[in-house]
Order: sequence, then C-alpha cells, then structure tokens
Amino acid sequence: MFLALAGILVPMLQRLRVNQMLGFLMIGICLGPHGIGGWAGELPWLSLVAFQDVDRIKPLGELGIVFLMFMIGLELSPTRLWAMRRDVFGTGVAQVTITAGAIGLIAFAFGNPPAAAMAIGMTLAMSSTAVAMALLGKQHALKTALGQKCFAILMLQDLAVVPALILVEGLAGDGGEALWWALLAAIAKAAAAIALLYVAGRRVARPLFSSAAVQRQPEVFVALILLLTLGIAALTAASGLSLALGALLAGLLLADTEFQYEVEIIVEPFKGLLMGLFFMSVGMEIDLRLAAEFPLLLPASVLGLLAVKALVVMLLLSPLGWAAALQGGLLLGQGGEFAFIILAYAVSTQLLTAASSQFFLLVVGLSMLLAPGAAAAGAVIARRAGAGPGSAVQSPEEAGQLTGHIIIGGYGRVGQLIADVLGRQGISYMAVERDRHVVEDARRRRREDCVFSGDASMPELLRRMGSTHAACVVLTMDDPRAALHAVRALRRHYPGLCLLARARDEKHARALKAAGATEVVSGAIESGLQLASFALRAAGMPMGTAGFHMEQERAALLARIDGPAPD
Repeated sequence: MFLALAGILVPMLQRLRVNQMLGFLMIGICLGPHGIGGWAGELPWLSLVAFQDVDRIKPLGELGIVFLMFMIGLELSPTRLWAMRRDVFGTGVAQVTITAGAIGLIAFAFGNPPAAAMAIGMTLAMSSTAVAMALLGKQHALKTALGQKCFAILMLQDLAVVPALILVEGLAGDGGEALWWALLAAIAKAAAAIALLYVAGRRVARPLFSSAAVQRQPEVFVALILLLTLGIAALTAASGLSLALGALLAGLLLADTEFQYEVEIIVEPFKGLLMGLFFMSVGMEIDLRLAAEFPLLLPASVLGLLAVKALVVMLLLSPLGWAAALQGGLLLGQGGEFAFIILAYAVSTQLLTAASSQFFLLVVGLSMLLAPGAAAAGAVIARRAGAGPGSAVQSPEEAGQLTGHIIIGGYGRVGQLIADVLGRQGISYMAVERDRHVVEDARRRRREDCVFSGDASMPELLRRMGSTHAACVVLTMDDPRAALHAVRALRRHYPGLCLLARARDEKHARALKAAGATEVVSGAIESGLQLASFALRAAGMPMGTAGFHMEQERAALLARIDGPAPD
C-alpha cells in the first residue's frame, strides 16, 4: 500500500506542486486509524486502502530519521563538527532553555501544575530534526551559516532527549539531589559512548570498506553500509541515546573518505522512502476530530508555539541579520518527533493526563503540518530582503562547493597524468575511480584527498562532485563500453557540460563523438601519429616539415571522426 502511494500518488501531488512531506502527512491523516482506517470495522473492504495499526509502521518510520541523520553525517566532517561546538553547546542550550522556560510559564498561567508545566515546556521546546533538515536540504541551505546554526540547535536537542526523560521522571517523583546526579551521569555516559564508538569505528570502518571482498562484490559494500548505519544506531540506543545520534556518528565515520559520494547515492533511495513512512506515521497520530472540541484553543496553541519558538530562535540568530534569523525561526518553529516519546513517558509517570497528552500531540502534529508553509514563507522573505551578510543565500564557494574545477572520470595512468598536470598549474580537480584499490593507493601514497570511489557514468555522483559548476569532465576509462555509457548518461542529464573523452581507436572515437562527447582523443591515433613523426624525421625529413604533415594527418582523422560513419 505504501509503495503504491509513493510510486503513484506522490508524483501526482508533485505535479500539483504539493510539498512531498506535506503530501505524506496528509496521506497519514486521511488513511490512518483516525481517518478512513477508523471505519474499517464497519466496512471491512476499507482495510485494503487504509492503515489501522500505527505501531507496525513506527519502527520503519524511525529508520527514515536514521538514514536522514546518516546522510547529514556524510556531508559533515569531524573538523567542521568540532568547529560547531560553540553553536551546539551555546546557541543550542540557550534555545532549549529559553524556549522551555517561556512555554512552561505559559502552561503554568493556563492552570497546569509547576511540574507538568516544566514537562510541557521541555516537550514543546524540541523541533523536528527530520522536518527541519528536509526543509533545509530543499532550500539548499545545509552548508550555509544559517543551516549550520540550525543544525547545531537540532543536534543539541537530540542530545537533550535523554536528560529530558530523566528530568520528567524526577519531576514526577521527589526530584531533589538524586535528579541532578542522574542528569550528570547521563551526560557523562553519552560523552563516553560517543567517544568510544567514534574512535573504535574509525579504526574498523575504513579497512572493512577497502577489503578485497568488498572490491569484488558490490552487494557486500551495500551490506556494510547498512550494518554500519543500523549497527551504530542500535549501539547508541542501547546506551540510552537516540538512534538518530548513532546514525549521525556512522555518517561521520565515512565523511571525508573516498567512499563518501558512492555511499550517499546508495543510501539516498532508502532515506527517501523511509522518510515518507515517517511523515505518514506522524500524520496517523493526528486526530482532526479532536480539533472540534477545542475550536479556539487548539489553533491558538499551534500558532502560539510557532510564534514563541520562532521569536526565541530569531533572537539567538540575530547576528546573521533579521531576514536570515526570521527564516531560521520559521524553520525550527514546529514541534518535534521526540515529543511523542516524552509525552508518552510523562503519561506513564502520571505527570500528565492522557487527555492533556492527546491535546499536545495534536498541537505538535499540526505544527509539523504547517512547517513547510512556514519555511517557504521564511525563504521568500529572506530572498526579498536580499543576500546580505546574514542572508542564507551564498555563492558556491561560500557553501563549500568547488567551481571551475575539472572532474576526472577514471584514475588510471592517464587520469593520474592529467591530475599531475592540473596540480602543477594550480587548477582544482576531483577524480572518481571504480577500482577502490586505486583510490586507496592515491589517498595513501599520493596524499590526494580529492579522489573518490564510484562510477563516473552515474550523473548523480557527478552532481554531488559539483558538475554543474565544473569547467569540464574528462573521461579516461580503459573500458570502451564504460566510457560510451558514461558519455551517453552525462550528456542526457547535462546537455551543456563540456565532455572530453579518451577513445581506444577510431571506431570508438566516432561512437563517443556521436554519443555527445565535446572532444575525443584516441590513444591509438595519437601514438601512431607520434611514431610516424619520429619515423619521418629518422628518414631525413626536417622537424618542421614532419610536424606540418602530422598536423594535416591529424586534421583529416578528426574530420573523419566528426563526420558521418562510413557505409
């Protein structure tokens, strides 16, 4: 049922320009147990087109968050993450503390007991990592100053989930000194677990991915990716931390390695499908029938939540400029998926009633439903305000992307020669090679961190390497069929891209040219012309005359390659 919706209904929604995340949320509301699924008891045939059991879908939805955080970890580097520590423990702590305090005071003013008001404040202070990161990715703002600030806040919120659960338990009990000792122990445990997993993972991950078995069998490579992602996520969950934090750590282990882009392409479909399931499961938690019981309080609470959180984030991000700060506030204004966990725990400890929990679940769910519209409004305001110092709009160089560089497809002898020439001239380049042993050798012996594992015929891989900003792509693969496939695929996706290709012989050169290569160089032709030139000079012909004849021969051969194929 889900695959049918993802494969048929979602493309229809995209044609209508409906946000994909919003589409999955609406599907969850309509086809979930509070929608059509609720009538399946009276009309059994509805069970064929409805979802009745949310608990069976939630674990798969959580995997969507896991793969999203893994992809985010791949795009970060440990050095960049370390550089963000002030934002994580400064801006992030300030956002959670101020927002929780403000919302807690409002809840107390509405008659909630002090302990319950504090629990409500902590719950609603959290934003949705899945929603916010998906929206940042859609706005191409992940690597901007605004994106880094927002990510730092979201990361601190992920770290704060376990202390928040301990605090809820303490508020429901006696609290006191034992509560603070429990909080300190949780923080120390989290730090130790993260450090241990990262240090051990760095020693194990790279040798595993570089092994001979992985080189020979692509399915082993995919299995290792899934093992690393889900394994480390399970270990962090077992140590009391979130699955999402473990997945981020798994991504960091492969960030800045030769496997980065190849892994991203393999994981992307898993992430996209499972994220859809996550948003559907969130939609299934929303019971719009309860909205009739609170016709004024519910919309006021949803808008109030968005306003309070947006205002706090705006104040914290004000150094970026008012437009970017407003955009960040609207991006992080929604409630988060961890609210479902904290509220359920608060009900089990009798800190909140089931009725109160349902109301706040509805507030969180509706705020997530409004998130795409709020984020779009923030982006429009920021765009109209112009690309000032605090704006989220940056050039490719500022966003961490290369521009005007050369992409080399195939890093054998010819590819390495081209790289050496470019390097001596100070021209930036990136190279991609299918043979992982060649890549490992280039990174270890030649100290070249710009060489990556992957297939140059994959347009998505080259897009991640900045093909839209590249000066040209040079294909040097030995395999004639691989080179021809790469030219066809890249020309189909990038009509204006400069494609330079190496051919084996004249027939292969003609095929590459017909497939769309901008320029083709045949190794057999060039070596033959060079040897012919030496032979003419050995026969007594002056160097200049021999060179003139060779240029004529070269021009005639190139004309034959560019012309129609012979009968």
